[in-house]
Amino acid sequence: MKKMKIEFDSHVKKYILRLQSKEQKRILNAVYKLPAGDTKPLQGRADDFRLRVGDWRVIFVYRDDVIFIKEIGNRGDIYK
Repeated sequence: MKKMKIEFDSHVKKYILRLQSKEQKRILNAVYKLPAGDTKPLQGRADDFRLRVGDWRVIFVYRDDVIFIKEIGNRGDIYK
């Protein structure tokens, strides 16, 4: 499988920096293993996928050879 480049939206970068280092490492480790992991397409949101990392959710899309991270948040807040 070809390694895909991963890009983050600017507000996602800021959000990650505000998290505790333990959570940062856990989420980033899972993101850099994409497309492997607990992923599935989101219903009602064309082209969006989610990655589950414990109680965290990472919303992303595939753009050619790039995985673009659109949002990261707690599972209770991310879908609102």
